[in-house]
Amino acid sequence: MTTTVARDLEQALRPFVGGDLPVRLVAWDGTTAGPVDAPVVELRSPDALRRLLWHPGELGAAQAYVTGELDVPGDLDAALTHAFAVATERDLGGRRPSLRALAGALRSAAGLDLLGRPPAPPATQARVRGRLHSKDRDRRSISHHYDTTADFYALILDERTMAYSCGYHSSPEQSLADAQEAKLDLVCRKLGLGGGMRLLDVGCGWGSLSLHAAEHFGAHVVGVTISAEQRRYAEAAARRRGVADRVEFRLCDYRDAVPLPGAEYDAVASLEMGEHVGERNYPAYARVLRDSVRPGGRVLVQQMSRGASHPGGGPFIESFIAPDMHMRPVGATIGLLEEAGLELRGVEALREHYVLTVAGWLRRFEENLDAITALVGEELVRVWRLYLVGGSMAFRDGRMGVDQLLLRRRDQR
Repeated sequence: MTTTVARDLEQALRPFVGGDLPVRLVAWDGTTAGPVDAPVVELRSPDALRRLLWHPGELGAAQAYVTGELDVPGDLDAALTHAFAVATERDLGGRRPSLRALAGALRSAAGLDLLGRPPAPPATQARVRGRLHSKDRDRRSISHHYDTTADFYALILDERTMAYSCGYHSSPEQSLADAQEAKLDLVCRKLGLGGGMRLLDVGCGWGSLSLHAAEHFGAHVVGVTISAEQRRYAEAAARRRGVADRVEFRLCDYRDAVPLPGAEYDAVASLEMGEHVGERNYPAYARVLRDSVRPGGRVLVQQMSRGASHPGGGPFIESFIAPDMHMRPVGATIGLLEEAGLELRGVEALREHYVLTVAGWLRRFEENLDAITALVGEELVRVWRLYLVGGSMAFRDGRMGVDQLLLRRRDQR
């Protein structure tokens, strides 16, 4: 009997995609369906559809993609952009399939022997437990993403700074390293750093800002992180760059970083760390920033923003990249910082800059693909390709933003 998996799926999916298939579907039996000039989606295993039946939408598709059960052999950005455009045009976000459509889909699934549980979640999917945003759970969530090893990040980020945040691009042709150094210079100038001043770097990452402030502005810096891998890398980098006497990296939670009264820092910075503290804990995070700086001192927060939809970034990001992350519109973040006793002095939107930054990371990722695959394996490679492409699209299309917020602690008067 001739198999017709792709054509059977095409008929079953019509009510769910609002008409004709928007992609060229290639099934595991070699049959095809859909427009010949559309992006190609390969279903390499029935398990891809089992995952989608159990986790409809983004999570099931992401699980199938990272395991290789589903593949997009062409340009992933172009394929996802096309899918988003079709979904918007057909208003699929607000469409609810009828009971008849659901019944038809179940019949098709049974006919293709797709009913039953899917395989276990991919090994790269986060598994964090415990009370939301407890110190232990936060440490595990951060470790899932950042403790992959510094060698891995060195193949994606620029070698000079290892900055894992939005750069500051004067032009699309500017190198990734130059854009990151421009961002670090900008932060230090906004903070008014000078020789001998004391800076607290909350969520210091691989140490890019701490090292730059010490080396180029003469600051004495304390950087805090809850990633042991980041601390090891940053301490070694401080020794290599000859600033170990001016930079201290502490392995501690941001809630334990507040200095004693009278010993506050001259300035405080926190680059793309506030997204990880959670909705309920953000007021406490804002108070830490305020209490850590001297009266009248400056605070700079660089943070991603998002509308009310998917404040955690969406099922893929929340499951594979940054568990427990929470973003909000920039105005809401400013309100929380002001409530903590900080006065807003300036806002600079960097959304377009992040498109260029991610493009630079993606370019290095593809250039170093063989080395990255040998280091971490094919599954994590697929996670990161989806992460980088999807992130670039989110900033390009305005679903996410990133801003530098300059504030100062109100003095006693």
